[in-house]
Amino acid sequence: QVQLIESGGGLVQAGDSLRLSCAASGRTFSSYAMGWFRQAPGKEREFVAAVSSRGGTTTYADPVKGRFTISRDNAKNTGYLQMNSLKPEDTAVYYCAAVVAAYSGRAYTRRESYNNWGQGTQVTVSS
Repeated sequence: QVQLIESGGGLVQAGDSLRLSCAASGRTFSSYAMGWFRQAPGKEREFVAAVSSRGGTTTYADPVKGRFTISRDNAKNTGYLQMNSLKPEDTAVYYCAAVVAAYSGRAYTRRESYNNWGQGTQVTVSS
């Protein structure tokens, strides 16, 4: 198991940028694939982006393609989500998640694939 702590959320205006961080405990972070999900009020938690354990594979949900970038620094046990050109519809609680990867090149997009979750960080984008 790995413990995950998100940070970097806040209140911004449309068009602004934010970078979320996800700090992981333990010494085996490089064995874990990572993902970011978000949940808006009254909606289900949805996939945002995922990265493989070594960082070589990334995948994004259509609404964030070209605006968000997922990355990781295994030496720092930290994952990131760079969010640019934010829109009001990006407002949500953002969660990072991790799972031991079946192989190093795999990125997981399904919520059910993950068994380690952070507590979430609020992102609010005003128009």
